[in-house]
Amino acid sequence: MDQTPRPVIAAVDGSAHGNRALEWAVSQALMAGSPLRIVHARLYMNSTKAALSPGFGEPGLDDDPVLIRVREALDGRAGLPPIEYASHPGAPHQVLPGLGRDAQLMVLGSRGRGGFAGLLLGSNGIACAGQAACPVVVVPRAEPPVHDLYGQVVLGLNSAAPDPSTTYFAFREAARRGARLQAVVAYAWPGPTFTTAGAIATAAHEEISNAHEVTALAAAHLRPYAERFPEVEIEQVSAPGDAAGHLVAASRAADLIVIGRHRKRPLSPRPGSVTNAVLLHTGCPVAVVPLEEDAVPAAA
Repeated sequence: MDQTPRPVIAAVDGSAHGNRALEWAVSQALMAGSPLRIVHARLYMNSTKAALSPGFGEPGLDDDPVLIRVREALDGRAGLPPIEYASHPGAPHQVLPGLGRDAQLMVLGSRGRGGFAGLLLGSNGIACAGQAACPVVVVPRAEPPVHDLYGQVVLGLNSAAPDPSTTYFAFREAARRGARLQAVVAYAWPGPTFTTAGAIATAAHEEISNAHEVTALAAAHLRPYAERFPEVEIEQVSAPGDAAGHLVAASRAADLIVIGRHRKRPLSPRPGSVTNAVLLHTGCPVAVVPLEEDAVPAAA
C-alpha cells in the first residue's frame, strides 16, 4: 500500500502575495515530511480564431511563465521538499477549490494579481476557504518574515459545537512546531435586566454562568486531544463578546490561527461570518479547516 503523504499545495500567480504563500508552503511541507505541489491556475485566450490557428493548444508546464519563473527561483536551492508542478487552465476561484481533494493542505496568498490593493482577501481566498475539501491556509500580506516567530498556535473553538477535525489540526500543527496552543472560546454578553424601578442592571451573575459553562465545555472537548499530544502546552482563554475580534487580536502574537469553516449556508459558497472576518483582518496566516463531515479523510 502506498504510504506517500498527500502533498501540500502552493497556489502561485506571479504576485508577491503568491511568493509569500509559496515560502510558507515550503516550510510546511518540510515540517510535515510531505511533497510540495506548486500549481498555477492560468487563464488563457480560447477564442474560435485561436483554436483554429496552427499549433494551438492549451498551455502546459513548458510555456507557463509563472511556473517557469518559480522553477528558476528554486533551481539549485538546498533543503527543499520533493516538488512537482502543475498548470491548470481556468479561473483560479473555479479551479483551485477542486484541487484540494487529493491534498492535505492548500496555501495561497491573501491577494493575487488584478485585485484592489486596499482589500486584504481576494475572491480566490474566499472561494478556497469556503469550498476546498482540504484545510486552506491564507497567508496575509504583512511584511516578511513569514516563518514562526512566537511559538504559538491559536485555535478558535466553538464550545457549543466543537469540530474534531479543526481541533486535531490545531494540536497537530502545534506539536509539529513545538508551539503552545491557545484555545480561544467566546461567550455571549448577558442581556440587560430591567429592575422594578425601571433602571438597567448588568446581569453579572449571568455572565459568570456563561463563562463557567463555555469553559467547562471547552475543557471537556480539549481533554482527549491533550492526552494524544502531551507535548503541547495548552492555554484556554474564555472571553465575552465577539469571537472574531478576540481571534484577530490573538493573531498579532501567533504563528497560525486555526478556525473551522462553519456549516455551509444554502446557496452560499462564502465562509461563515467569523471565518470571513478573521481572514479579512488577521495579522498571521490563517488555516480554515473543513468540518469533519466535509473533510478529506486525514492522512495515516
